[in-house]
Amino acid sequence: MPERSTMRRFEGSVAVVTGGGRGIGKACCLRFAEEGARVAVLDLSSQDARKTAAGCEALDGKPALALHCDVTDKGSVAAACAAVMDAWGRIDALVASAGIYSSQPLPEVPLREWQRVIDVDLTGVFLCNQAVAPIMMAQRSGAIINISSMAGKTSWEASAQYSAAKTGVIGLTRSVAMELAPYGCTANTICPGNTETDLIRSVAEVAAGRAQMDSEAWLTMRRHDCPMGRLARPEEIAGVAAFLASCDAGYITGQAIEVDGGMVLS
Repeated sequence: MPERSTMRRFEGSVAVVTGGGRGIGKACCLRFAEEGARVAVLDLSSQDARKTAAGCEALDGKPALALHCDVTDKGSVAAACAAVMDAWGRIDALVASAGIYSSQPLPEVPLREWQRVIDVDLTGVFLCNQAVAPIMMAQRSGAIINISSMAGKTSWEASAQYSAAKTGVIGLTRSVAMELAPYGCTANTICPGNTETDLIRSVAEVAAGRAQMDSEAWLTMRRHDCPMGRLARPEEIAGVAAFLASCDAGYITGQAIEVDGGMVLS
């Protein structure tokens, strides 16, 4: 694979990333920092947020913000966005990456578990979009990138709550895109395939247990299911997020882009 060149597309820009403490969110934070953005790392874990923020500062030398944020709490989201505005006066990109996974056969899904996944994976994205939209509309510029999943494009058994939430993110993004377009702002969704994160390892434990197999064997099976024969790297998802936030993607909006190695296609 050819090495990517280091670009500086986000000098003077501010990027806000939810779920920025780990996984895809962390990779997005580091990518935006590498390209010159000031980065606000929002996460339920203050410790993880601080670690990512330190990584951003080490990359570029610019101060980064580490902010505790519960995306299911409107007040928490509003407070985090207010802190970013107080510090830097603008928000140019939002990556709504915070998410959880849950899996039970349909007859066994507790209502509280259904609600928990919908609250984090869908309502959390809605609240973050709702908070930054007026800021971007006033600026007449900005890009929202919501992280869905290939589960938003296709579904499997024992994944009703997760698939419903991730499909909802795609529909939400299309509506947001339509509202923001007259202001010169964009909104798009990324639908990652299985990606090398803590989340996929937790998925593997649950799914492998149900199938009475080893979790590593389950991950190997998922690699073989993919036409490219491997899992995605978080940095590959972050690269697409950076593109969608850049001026090169200024005429792309309302799209749900699969970054899955051909998994859904196959």
